[in-house]
Amino acid sequence: MSEIQRVGVVGCGLMGGGIAQVSAQAGYPTIVREVDQSALDRGIQGIQKNLDRAVAKEKISEEDRDAAMGRLTPTLDLGDLEECDIVIEAIIENLDAKHELFDSLGEICKAPAIFASNTSSLSITEMAARTDRPDRFVGLHFFSPVPVMKLLEVVRCGQTSEETFKAAFAFGESLGKSAIACRDNTGFVVNRLLVPYMLDAIRAYEQGVGSIPDIDTGMRFGCGHPMGPFTLGDFVGLDTLYHITGIMYDEYKEARYAAPSLLKRMFLAGYHGRKTGKGFYDYSDDEPVVSDFVK
Repeated sequence: MSEIQRVGVVGCGLMGGGIAQVSAQAGYPTIVREVDQSALDRGIQGIQKNLDRAVAKEKISEEDRDAAMGRLTPTLDLGDLEECDIVIEAIIENLDAKHELFDSLGEICKAPAIFASNTSSLSITEMAARTDRPDRFVGLHFFSPVPVMKLLEVVRCGQTSEETFKAAFAFGESLGKSAIACRDNTGFVVNRLLVPYMLDAIRAYEQGVGSIPDIDTGMRFGCGHPMGPFTLGDFVGLDTLYHITGIMYDEYKEARYAAPSLLKRMFLAGYHGRKTGKGFYDYSDDEPVVSDFVK
């Protein structure tokens, strides 16, 4: 393991719960904090289900599952993170909310602790500059679902010390991730390349190039992608994609990052993908079909 021995995660939703799970599975005592009991219960239950599923598939043993759950400490008290060596933020993608959180953590956590954000698009530099430890701040951008996806983007900004970066990178690799180093540019590596591809697929559909299923099938079998761009958009969440396009367009002012009109309309109509049951596809039956919004 790296010098990091005790891990804190703020947020126990899809991303935070996944981060807490892989941390506990890697052997780290892990404290995961949520804002209310119902959200915390849902998150812990989700981790339990993930681990039970892994046991059923014979990917881990029952002993490993029980040991991982034993390393997890759920809490509603931010103060319980005071002795953590690294605290990873996985809350709402809102800069003001993140500033407020890190302000509170700065008053609670020990001085050597590393702060990390799981943001997919916001500025690591801007977050770091507002803290009491800009030299000990990094981005740790995990990919969903965290227990399955191997990639981790480790993002350093101008303030990040070499010691902090190396410790964070080693920590990521100790979780079993394939870590890559990124500079603090909006979108980092993956989203900077992926988002324009997804938006181009939407524009291609708007222009009548092909149907949604045909474009998805074409990219799966023509390019070897595990899922097509529309299926991927529904999985990520079209609200999330729309939000990221706004951040990236504001940063780069390039047309390729601007949200197509169809994406904006779907966002406004609440067709956000799997999370709402409808996006580009309708998930109300066993087999997804193209949703009524885009037929």
